[in-house]
Amino acid sequence: MISKFDYRTAFSRNIGWITEEEQSNLKHKRVAIAGMGGVGGSHLLTLTRLGVGNFHIADFDVFELANFNRQVGATVSHLGRSKVDVLAEMALDINPELDLKRFPEGVTEDNLSKFLTGVDVYVDGLDFFAFEARRAVFAACYESGIPAVTAAPLGMGTAVLVFMPGKMSFEEYFGFDGLSEEEMALRFLSRLAPAGLHRGYLVDPKYLNLKERRGPSTAIGCELCAGFAAAQVIKLLLNRGTVLSVPDVLNIDAFENRLERTKARFT
Repeated sequence: MISKFDYRTAFSRNIGWITEEEQSNLKHKRVAIAGMGGVGGSHLLTLTRLGVGNFHIADFDVFELANFNRQVGATVSHLGRSKVDVLAEMALDINPELDLKRFPEGVTEDNLSKFLTGVDVYVDGLDFFAFEARRAVFAACYESGIPAVTAAPLGMGTAVLVFMPGKMSFEEYFGFDGLSEEEMALRFLSRLAPAGLHRGYLVDPKYLNLKERRGPSTAIGCELCAGFAAAQVIKLLLNRGTVLSVPDVLNIDAFENRLERTKARFT
């Protein structure tokens, strides 16, 4: 039985796709993730397995039964427990050497600066309807020169958007100013995935109700989010590979067997 953790051995199977030097560099990179639910928890564990060594994670919520269909930390033994604490434990069980800072109050006006201090890349895992918090985080990232990645789980696919410093901002892309919350929800959904690959197989539309803040989801979409978002994060952290930034959007759908790269026409 192995009783001692060793970083090089634990992540040695990454080598080949990344170099030994790059793997060593990842150990010293810091990623912030707001939201440890549908996609955020999967983001954390995927990036941990890639060898990223430092994280800031935020979420004020606890696990409940309705999370079981898609959230990686949602299990019977975790019911009622803090999402931040559960995911921190799961990540530390993969790499006990992590420098992992928890923000159990979620991302707030008071802690946003601390949440982003020293961060190399931000990954969005906030609830779909958390418009105020999302706008604040993306604005702070833009002002601080921090790349921000969001991957939306849509049906059995994902839409991947990257906001780079000095390029189109979150507010420029989504244009939320002056909109009601319901209008923001419609705008957010339509501009997350301009290709709309998921629309053709929504078999029962009554389960999608933006006004009531509810919609169907799948673990398929969430896991695809984690993989595609992590690929963008690794490229950003290692400064290798092409990163598409908005208004270019990648929309991948496993059910439709399609990948579309779109450039928003409203720009």
